[in-house]
Amino acid sequence: MKNNTQSITDPIEIAIKAAISGGSAIMEIYRKPNFELEIKDDRSPLTEADTAANTLINQYLIETDIPIISEENKNLEYDDRKHWDKCWIVDPLDGTKEFIKRNGEFTVNIALCQKGRPVLGVIYVPVSRELYYADVTKKIAYKTILDEELNLTNELFAEEDRISMSKTSKALARVVGSRSHMNQDTLDFISSIESDFDEIEVVSKGSSLKFCLVAEGKADFYPRFAPTMEWDTAAGHAICNAVGLKVISQQTNEELPYNKENLLNPYFLVSQ
Repeated sequence: MKNNTQSITDPIEIAIKAAISGGSAIMEIYRKPNFELEIKDDRSPLTEADTAANTLINQYLIETDIPIISEENKNLEYDDRKHWDKCWIVDPLDGTKEFIKRNGEFTVNIALCQKGRPVLGVIYVPVSRELYYADVTKKIAYKTILDEELNLTNELFAEEDRISMSKTSKALARVVGSRSHMNQDTLDFISSIESDFDEIEVVSKGSSLKFCLVAEGKADFYPRFAPTMEWDTAAGHAICNAVGLKVISQQTNEELPYNKENLLNPYFLVSQ
């Protein structure tokens, strides 16, 4: 991976390398005609790709001596976690249903959180080789595409890769929804903003790519009124925060917190 060692911080470089490595493991299994699939206790699917990616990502992140919360790890009880100042939050394969459907809309999500807030985020899309990464404290976010050898085509933090959101127009509001989840609460939200805009367009997308659409200015709202876990949102939250977007809990009207006692998120809305 090409990099500019003077302009990157070690955690971002490590997270990017971990995400790319995890993505490579996922693609090896994605290319198989068949892959192993099981159903977890919460009825969500688990593939051998989830497990393989998680193993590789953990190998990178464990070197930082920062504790890890991952969907596929056995996570510690809150009595232990509540003392953590920092932690990694990882989803080694976000969008397992999209992986099973083979539509390419799945991601690797890695975030570093400090005092319950995301401070950096990496989202990697293995099929398209798109890489999103952000430093929240510096308020910068980037998108680049890796070459076929999975190297960066530009140096990290290249100005030409920087992303920014566009302001919502009164003429058109683009609401990003899910490939796999569209419930009545979401439809009600769309109805609630119809009078504010000339036209409403629903943009469907799977996995954490929904956050990326809003961060890139390709959508204006992302209402998520269905269950998610912290690993589903932390990396996307970081990327959105870095470009000035808010990820607001519908429970508290404040930014989503992380490393909570219950790792289940409340419903939330991403908007300007």
